[in-house]
Amino acid sequence: MRKVELRQDIRRLKRQFTPQQLEELSLPIISRLKPRLAEAHTILAYYSLPDEVYTHHLLDELVAEGKTVLLPKVIGEGQMEWHVYTSGSDLIRGSFGICEPEGDMFPERELPSSSEGIIAMVPGLAFDAAGHRLGRGKGYYDRFLATHPYIYKIGVCFDFQKVEEVQTDEYDVSVDEVI
Repeated sequence: MRKVELRQDIRRLKRQFTPQQLEELSLPIISRLKPRLAEAHTILAYYSLPDEVYTHHLLDELVAEGKTVLLPKVIGEGQMEWHVYTSGSDLIRGSFGICEPEGDMFPERELPSSSEGIIAMVPGLAFDAAGHRLGRGKGYYDRFLATHPYIYKIGVCFDFQKVEEVQTDEYDVSVDEVI
């Protein structure tokens, strides 16, 4: 199935649920995700939109555990940088309606230079068993992850977002596992 059609299908499926139902469906996913994040000291995360796996409470828990939680901030066409997340009260609505941290940018040079201790939670519209990801179509995550191939990438999605096959192009970056 072509990317455009798959995006439409997944968006249609998501509209069948209220934000509250999706938050409830998120609970077992977050339960499976937590043990995978236990050893990480730096987590590239996302502050969920109403139609994504709900991450708000998880991010606060990770900060309380002393982990460095970074959220993306769009800074230009196809460009994003990572900012330290401290709490939901430090967020502003940014590009595409995504909540972004107001604070200072986390210098990329301070990201660990090996896979040890760093994990990326990667949202997507669809994933397949091989880790191929269908994003929202702007390529922000693909551009960033292509320049940081050592980061362990976990695709985070609802079960109905797991599909047989995601069409990929040469610039698409796959995740290492899907939860």
